Amino acid sequence: MSYYDNTIYNHSKEREEAIVAGEQALYSLREARNELNKARGWGIYDILGGGLISTFIKHSKVNRARDCIQRARYDLKNFSRELNDVADVSGYDFGVDGFWGFADYFFDDFISDLVVQSKINDARRKVDEVIGRVSDIVEGLRNHTIG
Repeated sequence: MSYYDNTIYNHSKEREEAIVAGEQALYSLREARNELNKARGWGIYDILGGGLISTFIKHSKVNRARDCIQRARYDLKNFSRELNDVADVSGYDFGVDGFWGFADYFFDDFISDLVVQSKINDARRKVDEVIGRVSDIVEGLRNHTIG
């Protein structure tokens, strides 16, 4: 195998590793979105007078969403490392820095049902934004427009 062939192989391998890492991050983000959707549904029920059981279930769904978001955070960091192996991506912004601070505040501060519901909706929007950014990058890797 020549130097040129080895370079192409390594670049292809790194690209594939970045795609796999991006797909894992997308999986985790989608799982977080699904849990936030469940929390949202229970939150609406709670607002309409669902009572103690619905409050408990809503908080359980929010806790599950928090766990999923933490997993997504780890997966996004891994994706970022793999992506840096493929190309200079310093210009790419997943838009998650502000999201993590928001998520930490969201999961630590339950003031009222309406405020919680608003925060659930905000978290869902932010997760959707990150999903869009990661999806665009993974698609760029697949189409060879990145790296």
